[in-house]
This record gives sequence, structure tokens and C-alpha cells, in this order.
Amino acid sequence: MTASRRRSLRRRRLAAVLCGVAIGLTIVALLESRAPAADVYKSLPFRYIGPPGNRVEAVAGIPGDPTTIYAGAASGGVFKTTDGGLHWDPIFDDQIVSSIGALAVSPSDPNIVWVGTGETFIRGNISVGNGIYKSTDAGKSWTHAGLEKTGRIARVIIDPKDPNVVYVAALGHCYGPQPERGVFRTKDGGKSWERVLFVDEQTGAVDLVMDPSNPRTLFAATWQFSILPWWAESGGPGSGIHVSRDGGSTWTALTGRGLAAPPFGRIGLAVSPNNSKRLYAAIETADQGNLWRSEDSGESWALVSKDGSINRRARYFSRFGVSPDNADEVYFLTQSLTRSIDGGATLKPIEEVYPDQHDIWIDPQNGNRVIVANDRYVNISLNRGRSWFRAGLPIAQIYRVGVDRQIPYNVYGARQDGPTYRGPSNSLVPNGFITDEHWEYAGYSESGWAIPDNGNDEILWVSDNRHVERYHTRAKSTRDANPWPATGQRGGGADTRTERQFRTNWTAAFALSPHDPRTAYAGSQFVHRTTDSGQTWTVISPDLTTNDKTKFGPSPGLGPDNQDAYCVLFAIAESPAVRGVIWAGSNDGLVHVSRDDGKTWTNVTAAIPNLAPTGSISSIEPSRYDGGAAYVTVDRHRANDNSPYIFKTEDYGQTWKAVGTTIPKSIFSYVRVVREDPKRKGLLYAGTENGIFFSTDDGATWMPLQNNLPHAPVSWMVIQPDFNDLVISTFGRGFWILDDLSPIQQLTPEALASSHVLFEPRAGYLFRPGPALVGSNLAADFDTPSSAGRNPPTGASINYYLRAAATTPVALTILDPAGAAIRTLEGTRTPGINRVWWDLYAEAPRGGSRGLPFGPMNRPTPLVPPGVYTVKLSVEGKAYQTKLTLRKDPNADWQ
Repeated sequence: MTASRRRSLRRRRLAAVLCGVAIGLTIVALLESRAPAADVYKSLPFRYIGPPGNRVEAVAGIPGDPTTIYAGAASGGVFKTTDGGLHWDPIFDDQIVSSIGALAVSPSDPNIVWVGTGETFIRGNISVGNGIYKSTDAGKSWTHAGLEKTGRIARVIIDPKDPNVVYVAALGHCYGPQPERGVFRTKDGGKSWERVLFVDEQTGAVDLVMDPSNPRTLFAATWQFSILPWWAESGGPGSGIHVSRDGGSTWTALTGRGLAAPPFGRIGLAVSPNNSKRLYAAIETADQGNLWRSEDSGESWALVSKDGSINRRARYFSRFGVSPDNADEVYFLTQSLTRSIDGGATLKPIEEVYPDQHDIWIDPQNGNRVIVANDRYVNISLNRGRSWFRAGLPIAQIYRVGVDRQIPYNVYGARQDGPTYRGPSNSLVPNGFITDEHWEYAGYSESGWAIPDNGNDEILWVSDNRHVERYHTRAKSTRDANPWPATGQRGGGADTRTERQFRTNWTAAFALSPHDPRTAYAGSQFVHRTTDSGQTWTVISPDLTTNDKTKFGPSPGLGPDNQDAYCVLFAIAESPAVRGVIWAGSNDGLVHVSRDDGKTWTNVTAAIPNLAPTGSISSIEPSRYDGGAAYVTVDRHRANDNSPYIFKTEDYGQTWKAVGTTIPKSIFSYVRVVREDPKRKGLLYAGTENGIFFSTDDGATWMPLQNNLPHAPVSWMVIQPDFNDLVISTFGRGFWILDDLSPIQQLTPEALASSHVLFEPRAGYLFRPGPALVGSNLAADFDTPSSAGRNPPTGASINYYLRAAATTPVALTILDPAGAAIRTLEGTRTPGINRVWWDLYAEAPRGGSRGLPFGPMNRPTPLVPPGVYTVKLSVEGKAYQTKLTLRKDPNADWQ
């Protein structure tokens, strides 16, 4: 070994020791408070399992480089490919934000990449951002570069000659008036910013283009737009087109000159790369037209087209692009992808592209190379759209998660821009992957629930704002179980049975009874119940909302585009501890409880302390330990309040206390869901807009449980009882599993104060996968699909706690039911929780295989038989023992 390598090794060893000491001191310092540090749990990783993803909102490439592409997801971060789209890597997961609005690569230095955060394609469920980020090493590392209050960044434009000059179109968070809207400019690479175009606090910039022949000429589109809890209002006097001829220092509003008369809604802009005098504007108007064109750099305009497909549903679609070698060739992105070859006068659809288009990038050096981002793929064409390669990313937006009781269990959920999905928690395939092919359609709900029936795992309850159905997963057939008529969605339709009008939300409330498998609940403004598996339904409550009719109907302004009804129930839950105790929460801030199986209801909202109105009751978690106890979460972000609201009652809502106040306050801290642990009273999990937290003291203190989980919105959580796994859905990165909650459940204050703890392990299953799956380093040599999930390591999870780093080797010995030692494993010495997987093989005999993955093809010993084994932990001269039950695979007759 060379001297330099010895010095490097010593430095690494010293760093490891210092890190261990630091963590150990942190643990010791926290003992007085009896609360563990987040670092204690850092060895417990989340595991991504799928399914295929959906909404891509921003794309950018490098001129002349057909291999490198960046893609930004609506709420799933940034991905990069360096092989033309075959494989993609997440490059933004270390950041605390996942919602991407704009991407830009410097024309003069492709190592400089900018990311503007926050969605600007507006619909009912969108995520906000925290400003702009910069990379100077092609996405390997990122620096937050300011503008953190802008909320939603629609465009980033970089000066082609000076990479330090950057312009940003900021729409604002849109949840109320704010000054951080308009066009911003930096001349020092993001060290400082100045707002160079500002209309008013209700109006932001939604598009920005630069004259390719003169970077001092810029055109900006502004949009007057605001989001309220009950609707979103688009358009007004603030919307318009502005031009700067001096690099953004001064701006002139373009009015008249042949343009439509205001008011405008959303506006999209594009300039021709090979004829910079040619400028296009897609303007949302009441009825004056859709596309205008200028031949003199904005000095005069002419109406080109009244074709509504140019900017149909403009809030959600507004982009288009001009070919770099033909000023008359224009691509329009709305629900369909269309192209004009006569300057926008006529359009023809481009086939083989999934619906709902959001962004386009055309290589300035090669007009044949077109990249389109839409609600399913990154679409890549090398022949001007005649054919496409479609690249999927692991960015599924899942609304809720359900699990069944099969071994191994399946995971269910409704995905935005797709159907209901069903997939395995463990595919048991040789390469260790859970691929797109393992996910199957299971009924149709884009936006709601998918919950296995409490009495039959083959039956799946599927619901959204339109319908409820029961789907048979084996027969792949469905039966209608609808509590309201199809016309009753979004505030409509008279029900001839009850002569009432039902209002239903995009993610309408739905729940199964924990006491009767034939009983389910659904929510409009009323609570609906079936006791015969959906054959018939009964309304069992009065209107449990404010019923404020001034907040019904379509939103005002241009282009109404409501996704959600207001004054509807958003959460329903029956107490698992006491049958007939039913809770209901509305999206206009009311909480009701019935203690007599729905005969009477009590409004308990007024007892909740310091709760402002107009919050959505995003989840209700009745306690399994106490019939009068329940937790509720309140989401007020659409009212411009991002506070983490979690409340608990122990007396059926007569009194409440706030239990979410120690979740760190940020623009992302509003809570979507709270879940109570089924094995440890007072252990809670909370999902927020950008992560997951947990509390071991019933909400008094909260700690992050993020570990390797991307900072996507956590939309729902369940705990699978047989495997004791925490299964979460994210609205942007699919399903993730935290395998085996045992160490979190068992690390009590007393255990935390101990020097060493060997936790009682969960039962293991003797699955027999192929050889490549066995062991903890799964499929390391395989070519991993970009969207593939991972199976858990095969075998039994063994967990122990060290208060301080061990100074001597740690050993785990496995003893068979007769007490004979059959295997010894080396444990890790890190302070905190440590996890080791035993692959369920005995020790190889002398002369057996070494240095190879364990498995039936390369190991001379078979799997051990089912039974009760003993695990012995040896550390620092002390020994600890516990029992481990191994169960046969119920699907394998040969065991």
C-alpha cells in the first residue's frame, strides 16, 4: 500500500470514528428529554416499489447533444438521462422540494443548469415551490439561489452569451396577494436578484421569451390569477403582454396594435429562432380568438386563428414551440399535440403521443429533434414527430394507498392520469425488481381510493368523485356500487331516490367499517352508508358542511376549470375501538361525530383551539386504543396558511389539543395525513407536503423520518399488519415501504437509555426466490429499469440498538430450534438502530462457496425449515437473546 493510500485510509477511519462519536453524543444529550434523535433511525431505508409514473412538466436538452435530457416532474423532482432516454437518474432528491416548473441549460456552458420550482399548470391538486436552484456541474450538486417566496416559476431564460445573466418568470404562490410576482433578473449568477417587471400583487409572470438575435429584447406574459379554498379565479386587467428592449430594465405593455381587447386570461408566447421578427401569442379571451402573430417583433399583430385547440383549458396548457429552421412550423401543446406548417392558420394532430401536453424543447441545431413533456412520458422524436420514443419515470402521483393480507401482500392505489393500480410488495423474481409489468389495472379511479374488502382480499373497493365500484382482482370484473348517480358529481344532479343534490369532491371521502366487511361509507355533503356491500345505500346524516352557496358552481373569470367541489366531506372514519362511533370532516373546515351509529351528529369544530375557518379536514384517525379519542389533520394551504395542524380529542370532540406544533414550519409543512401505530400507543406518523415525520410521545415532539425518501408529498399511509410495514403513497414518487417497524415501536425511552438492545424481530417467511435475489446486495450487476421498484432483501430482519459506537466486532448468532448454532453474521457497529438481514441459510460447510451471493444455485445448504429460532447478539462482552419465528411460504406446497 502506498503512503498516500495509507494516509487516505487513516483519514477515512478517523472521519468514521468522529461521525460515530458525534451521533453517540447526540443520543446521550437527548436522553434527558427521553426523545430519540432522527439520526438514531437513519439506517431504516424506504423502498420504492412503483407503479409507472405520470406528469412531466418541464424538459430541456443541450443543443447538438442527442444523449442528454433533463426532465422535471410536477411533484417528483428532476431526472437526467445521458443515453438519449433509455435510463434516467434522479438528480434532485437531496433538495427539500419536488415540484418543478421550469428547466434551463446555459447555451454557453451546458454544465450550468437552472431549476425553477412550483407548478404553473393549474388544476385542483398542485404543489408549490421554494424558488430557484442552480447547478454548475451538470446536476451533480445544487445550490439554492433565492426567490424562495415566488411559489411558482414558469420560465427561466439564460443569456446566450453571459451565463450570469438570468431571467425568471414568477407566477407567485397564488394563495393571496404578494409582491414576489413578475419577472426577476440576476446579473451575478443568482447571488442577487432584482424584480424588473411587476404589475400588481394579484398578477404574476407566466411566460417569458428572448429574441434569439438580440438578448436585450424580451417578451413577458403576465397572468392575473388567484387560488382560493373554494375555486381559482383567472384573468383580469393584470393579464397582458410586455416587451423590454433594454435587457429587462424597462418594460412596455403591448395593447391595441391588432391584439385582442382585454380582459385576458393565460397567455403563451413563442418566438421564431430563424426569424426573430416573428412572434406568436396564444391568448385566452372570452370569444375574440386564440392565436395572434407579429411579423415586426411585437410592434403590430394580426389574428391568425380562432381554433380552440390552440389553448383549450389554458390554465392547464399554454405552451407551444416554433421549429428552429421554419418560422411557419409551430407545435401546440394542449390536450392533444398538434402542428401547423402555415404559421398557425391550420392545425393537424400528431399521433402516438399520450394526452395532456405541458412543455416542449426543440434542438436549436436540429429541428428534427423534438422533446415533449406530458401527463405520462418524456416523448422523444428524431424525425419531427413522425415517430416517438416514450420514456417513463418513477413519478406516479398516488392519492391513497391500500394493502391486502396476502403473503406477500399487494399494494393498491389510484394514480393521477391513469387507472387504479395493483402491484406486489415483493415480486419474488430472480433479479430483485418490481417492474412496470408487475403492476396491473384494478378498476378505474384516477383520483380516489382502492381498498381491499375487509372480508375478501380478492374484492377491491374503488371510488372517486364519480362512482364506487367493487372490482374482483382474480376474475378482473367489476360491479357498480355507486351511492350517488353519475350526474351527481361536482355539485350536480338530483337523486330521484332522495330528491337531494349531491356534491362530491375530486377525492371524495370513502371508508370501510373496521367491524363489518359489508359496511362502507361514502361522502358527498352527506354521509352515505351501505350495509350490503354496495347493493343499496342510505343517507345517514344531514348536510355536514357550511352549505355556503356563494362558493358553489364554476369559478369566476376566463376559462372556468374546476376540479373540486367545495362544501363537501373529505374524510370519514369509524372508530376501530367502538362500533358505531363515526367521524366526518369537510373541506370547508367542519368536524362532526356520531356516537349512535349515524342517528344523530354533533358539530365539534368550535372546540378545536385556534382553528381558522376554510381549512380542509384532510384526514381523521380514530384511535384503536380509546373509543373517545381521535386525531384530525387540517390543511389550510389554499388559504395561504401552511401551518402543520394536527389535533387530538379524548372525549369525542368535546375538547381538543394541538399536537402538531413541533413539526418545523415551512411552506411545505401542512399535513395531509396522520396515522396511529397499531402496536405502540402514542407512536404517530404524519405525512406533509414534502415528507414524513413521527412522534413517540403522542404528538408532543415530532422528528423527521425522511431518510432516503424523496421530498414528495406524502398523501396517505397504512401499516400492513402481517409484515408490520409502513406503506406510504406519495403524490409524485409512487409507493414506498419502510420494512419492519419493530425497532421504532420497541425503542422506548427505557430502551433508548440502555447501552444495547436486541429488538424482538417480526416473523420471517421462507420464500424461495431465484439466486440473484438472495442476500442484501440485490441485483447489483443488473441493468435496472429507470422506473423499477425493489424487492426487500430476502430473509429475516434483525434489528438492534447501540447507544454508542461499538469498539469491538458485533456478532449475531442464529440458533436452531434445538439450540445449535447454525449461522453467525457480522453486525454493524454504528450508534443508533442497526439492521442486518439473515438470508435463512445455515452456515456453509467447510469447502462451500464463499464470496458469492447465497442461493440454491451456488450454496450447498438448503433453506432452514420453519420453526422458532433464537437470535443472539454479542457486543462489548455482553450477550442478548430473543426468539425469531420462521413461517413457511403459504403459497409453496413443497415446504
